[in-house]
Amino acid sequence: MEFKDYYSTLGVERGATEDEIRRAYRKLARKYHPDVSKESDAEARMRDVNEAYDVLRDQEKRQAYDNLAAGVSSDGGFQPPPGWDEGFEFHRGAAPGDEAQFSEFFSSLFGGRGQRGGARQQDFRARGDDHHAAIEVDLEDALKGATRDISLRSMEMDDQGHPHMKTRTLSVRIPPGVREGQYIRLAGQGMPGYGGGENGDLYLEVRFKPHPRYRAEGRDLYMTLPVAPWEAALGAQVDTPTPGGTVEVSIPAGSGNGRKLRLRGRGIPGDPPGDLYLVLDLVLPPADSEAARAAYRKLQQDVPFNPRRHLGV
Repeated sequence: MEFKDYYSTLGVERGATEDEIRRAYRKLARKYHPDVSKESDAEARMRDVNEAYDVLRDQEKRQAYDNLAAGVSSDGGFQPPPGWDEGFEFHRGAAPGDEAQFSEFFSSLFGGRGQRGGARQQDFRARGDDHHAAIEVDLEDALKGATRDISLRSMEMDDQGHPHMKTRTLSVRIPPGVREGQYIRLAGQGMPGYGGGENGDLYLEVRFKPHPRYRAEGRDLYMTLPVAPWEAALGAQVDTPTPGGTVEVSIPAGSGNGRKLRLRGRGIPGDPPGDLYLVLDLVLPPADSEAARAAYRKLQQDVPFNPRRHLGV
């Protein structure tokens, strides 16, 4: 039987803390979950990740697993040493049918036995695994809050222990002020518990749909604001749309292309709220009429200007 390196599967060191293991698992769960991943082997990789996390998150299983390292041969072969599991009572044993989710290595060590450390398997009680998924929300929902129905796919085991995909629809409350990358926790919507244990939770990672006007960075919003050359040169008061409605904005005289104007507190709500940044975009009038071309020629004559002077030409 081949030894499986669970630390390598999660990409952590053998001395990794519980928090490091949890973060590594969540990162890989987001990468390989069927609702998110585009990779062809995502389901198999997700099973490997779940298996590694099932062992390394449990102190007793992890200690027993670490004791097995001495049984690894140079060619990768492995034979569990006699009595390797004595003195351990695992918080979770394999429920009927669970063995199909994990490898032969896992099942031979942690599942499929009537007893483990003197405790009968039916006496095991464990909390269900947490699940992770990503959802896309409209920016307007993040600004004002909303309740939306979402459909999620997950892999479950049937009565014969065979995996299959199941789709479920959940009603999700999106709180006002939610940020991109933030998690919404749905208590009890993860994997069922075993032996009467409580269900795991479902963590939804928020992602914003592309918006035609705004770009979000944390709680701050960015918007491109077109201005005419004379507005930028001479200064002006211009009407500007914001998430809270139209406001009048002062364009300082002598503003250059790309200048940022900050509107405090007009970003995504929060404590404190984010800001709205207006990025000025100078737009030239088209020279599509004789009057426009004449105006450009007069400007050329009246205002000598070389935009390449700093280049030495």
